[in-house]
Amino acid sequence: MRGETRRDGPERPARPPRRPVVRVAVSMVVSLAAFGVAAPARAAEPVGIAYLERRIERPNPLNNEDPVPADQGLRGAELGLRDSNASGRFVGLSFALTSRVVEPGADIRAAFAGLVAGQGKPRFVVVNAPAADLLALADAPEAKDTVLLNVGATDTRLRDADCRARVLHVIPSRAMLTDALVQLLVFKRWSRILLVSGPEPADGLYAESLRRSARKFGARIVAETSFDARGADLRDSALREFALATRGPEHDVVAVADEAGEFGTNLVYNTEAPRPVVGTQGLTPAAWGRAVEAWAAAQLQDRFRKLAGRTMDPTDWAGWMAVHTVGEAAVKLKSADPAAIATLMLSPTFEVGGFKGRALSFRAWNGQLRQPLYLLWPGAVVGAAPVEGFLHRTTELDTLGLDRPESACKAFGG
Repeated sequence: MRGETRRDGPERPARPPRRPVVRVAVSMVVSLAAFGVAAPARAAEPVGIAYLERRIERPNPLNNEDPVPADQGLRGAELGLRDSNASGRFVGLSFALTSRVVEPGADIRAAFAGLVAGQGKPRFVVVNAPAADLLALADAPEAKDTVLLNVGATDTRLRDADCRARVLHVIPSRAMLTDALVQLLVFKRWSRILLVSGPEPADGLYAESLRRSARKFGARIVAETSFDARGADLRDSALREFALATRGPEHDVVAVADEAGEFGTNLVYNTEAPRPVVGTQGLTPAAWGRAVEAWAAAQLQDRFRKLAGRTMDPTDWAGWMAVHTVGEAAVKLKSADPAAIATLMLSPTFEVGGFKGRALSFRAWNGQLRQPLYLLWPGAVVGAAPVEGFLHRTTELDTLGLDRPESACKAFGG
């Protein structure tokens, strides 16, 4: 026992009292403070964060493409939790993550109610689900005093007339994605676009977003055609099929709207004229990708790969960013108070890093995270948006997506 001589050998002096050790610890704290490093504070109750996902049925990929990971988004949130706990321990804060995955057709409202029930309910819920689910959750009585962080629904209407207070959008909208793409096309003077759309509702929304972006930045849709690949195997017939679908007036690029990935990959190198393919396949706008390395992004990529055993995709980045945002706000406040954290996150002065080279923040008029986007080809970053030359009176980041005068959102008072 401490403070006693050993009984199994020669007597030795008792260990010195603990007081000098306390003085050493105090001196270490003073030294840390002198260098601007906060000493660990007494631990508070963990800040509760929940992750809620609606699993989506997806078509089987062709061409031996990798399927969408079953843990897409969740793994990013888990990495965000690790990072938040690593930084939070210096100010006596910790974070806890609870996750639920709802199968297709199941009641997501019931799962949500279970997550936020009780005295210590999570006040921050990361939602990876379609737009209809997100709106149902935002309108539920259980959502009172809860901040929802959207990491799965790109629908522009959620940032427009169908916006909701206390819903923050970490994933970029379709309008942001197509704005980024068209900015690069106009910069390269590839402004004549032949548009090929799939039959799904999401394909129609992406096509409409491309039209809006073309009008916004002075590009032109010279022709449009539709293509329905449902039930077909294009691996042997793509050369003939797409030669017909891509005939039209002179154009610089072929833009494809195929969000489910049913035919867009096969369109590359199978167009009638030798033109680049852009849009949902080919040269693709995205919040994140395997090739992103600048601004220390390689460090985030490595940490994610060690955790998940795969590369980080845009939904994973959004999941990480959502949890990281909550953690960053709490650490800045040095507080675990959910109301104070939510107030700071919703404040127009709040900024957070995202490994994108500049501070990110939420738009005060519709809750969208303003952020740079990448134009990606597998294995390489072709460019980043906002593209040089596209100016804005406040920040060039607001050239991507709905600017304040364009948004019909009233929930944020914008």
